[in-house]
Amino acid sequence: MMERRRVQWKFIAAITTLAAIWLAMLLSGGGQIDRTIYEALYAGHRPLLFAVARAFTALGEPTVLIAAGLGAALWLWYAGRGRLGLTLLLIALLGRALSEVQKYWVARVRPDLEPHLVVVRTSSFPSGHATSSMIFYLTVALALTMGTRWHRPAGAIAILLSLLIGTSRVMLGVHWPSDVIGGWAFGLLWVLLTLRLAGRVVRADYEQP
Repeated sequence: MMERRRVQWKFIAAITTLAAIWLAMLLSGGGQIDRTIYEALYAGHRPLLFAVARAFTALGEPTVLIAAGLGAALWLWYAGRGRLGLTLLLIALLGRALSEVQKYWVARVRPDLEPHLVVVRTSSFPSGHATSSMIFYLTVALALTMGTRWHRPAGAIAILLSLLIGTSRVMLGVHWPSDVIGGWAFGLLWVLLTLRLAGRVVRADYEQP
């Protein structure tokens, strides 16, 4: 009983912390700290960093993420874990939709300190690449390795990949750092909440003969 309560309090603390980070990034966007980090990371005059940023940002494109999610879901369906695959898709697609809702609601203007190195058409907060990559890659990693010794390493690699993808958006000049951090916070918050709520479905899927 005590262990269960301890786990519950850790979960509540994690959710509260992530929500507080998201709110702080929402309220502090475009300030001096944002500008200083933005200028330090901008890759416009550094060809090698520009190429690296373009490579990582491509991994966060909606088409790539949706394809990755569909591929993972189909693999799980083929392996007899159809409900887990459907859960994965719902978590990822609903999280992406909520990210877009936030963009239209907040309507933060993109940074204009430097020329944008890629084409962008939507508002700035939160970064869709940071949000969606955290949701897609982390959900896929945790779903595909559930019940194995690779569960935590896969989750860590997925988070690292999302960190690199989000950072690339600042390097390309199209996001404030607070946009990206807010996206990471919301993405991780969404994964924690939805995976917990979907736990019964996932466990039932794995208990099938």
